Amino acid sequence: MGFQRLSLAQHYHERTKYAPETLAQQAAPLDFSRQPTPFKTYPLGHVFSLKPFLESEQGAAHPQWQRLSRLLYCSYGITGVVPYPDQPFYMRAAPSAGGLYPAEIYLLTRNDTAIPAGIYNYQVKDHALVQVWQSYSWSALQAACLWHPALERTHIALIVTAVFYRSAWRYGDRAYRRICLDIGHLLGNVELAANIHDFRAHFIGGFVDAQMNELLYLDPEQEGVLAVVALANLLEVGENLSTFPSVLASATCYDYGAIASGELLKAYHRASALTNSDIIYSMAKVEETTDPNLSAQEPTAPPASKYNFPFGLRVTLSKTIIHWQDNLAALQQTILQRRSTRQYSGQGIEVDQLAALLTFAYHPQDYRDQGLDEAPSFFDPTLVETFIAVTQVRNLEEGCYYYAVAEHELRQIRFKNFQEQLHFLCLNQDLGRDAAVVIFHTANLERAIARYGERAYRYLHMDAGHLGQRINLAATALGLGVSGIGGFFDDQVNDLLGIPPEEAVLYITTVGKAA
Repeated sequence: MGFQRLSLAQHYHERTKYAPETLAQQAAPLDFSRQPTPFKTYPLGHVFSLKPFLESEQGAAHPQWQRLSRLLYCSYGITGVVPYPDQPFYMRAAPSAGGLYPAEIYLLTRNDTAIPAGIYNYQVKDHALVQVWQSYSWSALQAACLWHPALERTHIALIVTAVFYRSAWRYGDRAYRRICLDIGHLLGNVELAANIHDFRAHFIGGFVDAQMNELLYLDPEQEGVLAVVALANLLEVGENLSTFPSVLASATCYDYGAIASGELLKAYHRASALTNSDIIYSMAKVEETTDPNLSAQEPTAPPASKYNFPFGLRVTLSKTIIHWQDNLAALQQTILQRRSTRQYSGQGIEVDQLAALLTFAYHPQDYRDQGLDEAPSFFDPTLVETFIAVTQVRNLEEGCYYYAVAEHELRQIRFKNFQEQLHFLCLNQDLGRDAAVVIFHTANLERAIARYGERAYRYLHMDAGHLGQRINLAATALGLGVSGIGGFFDDQVNDLLGIPPEEAVLYITTVGKAA
């Protein structure tokens, strides 16, 4: 494929790669006088404090408020404060690259809920809802989501947006990758928090962007919608989720001309928008790729396993289940206790611990064995591949492995200890060198774009972030350290793993014993 025939997503990916020879130019000094605040404020609007409903005594009289309060807190609430001299730094339930927290959560309710109908913004710092719009039509949300059946009988929806500059201030055009990863972390929390509090979350990635922006009165140059979540109330009779697909395809853009540095992020986001003219094309793609007998609560089948070499070690892992006990209180505590590890000890972990991480992250069909209700998981799990560099796992040979999801099997493809190379690939972060395992999430970008157009890049990174968050939580539950890495030398990762250049590296998650 010639350079001029790259889609804009492929062009964006190539332009935003880190390389050893250009990293210094890409890492411009930060202007702290222009550092964005990670909170959105509204001077007007009725404020509903959610803090009283976190306590059992206060929330007992208002159970739906209590469940919603706890769901939002577990998804994105403040779980710790670092008292810096200038201003405190607020840590949240979901991790964010650089602690920049680009995501915003809006809540929409219908007339027939215990919560007054309206559009609300979740005020993270105060754990409150501010009603930013009272008079609106739920049908406007349904129309923007192409009348998705999941919204027909549900009464609450979350809309997750990104404020682009919060991440772009530090990461420039590459920020879009990190934004989508961050929102994947957040969606992972939403899904599990819904399980804990008797909701069921259905993710919707196919919506008309301009209509969503208009519904929330967003400036599309500053903020954009990336996901809609229909919340079914499992305590209400008759609320169910549809089997209708969650994702739709946008057009693919090949004619984009020259785009200046600093404008690439917004140009790509605009190109990945779903428009009214895309709808017929998108629905046709759905009919092509969707099995009508497949439930939306069950992920589509993993891709056909690769790397079936006759040589190399093969390790069939046990389905090691993390049993969340005590009415899921342990899972909630894990979400709130999770922290990104800053330093590893270099000590090893057990094979069964690695197996438990991968079971929880990649086999949500085993939810019931883990004490969880069945729920939808990813936008398209068939597109993301996983490779694991093993340096310190007891009774497992060092090297790089391909993880065959369907077989729950590790297949060795490289045969040495790669600690020093991992240190270099992760921009000389000690986390890469000292972790026991380094997990790489990749995807064939050309294949993904053939299925979903420019919008594929959003889905891939949100799914990779969601996988990363599930690994984060499983590692925390097992007493291990864990940290995601969104900055790496892209092409050198492909060289280390021995995978072709069209396999885009999306995300890295490191796991080990914390120092």
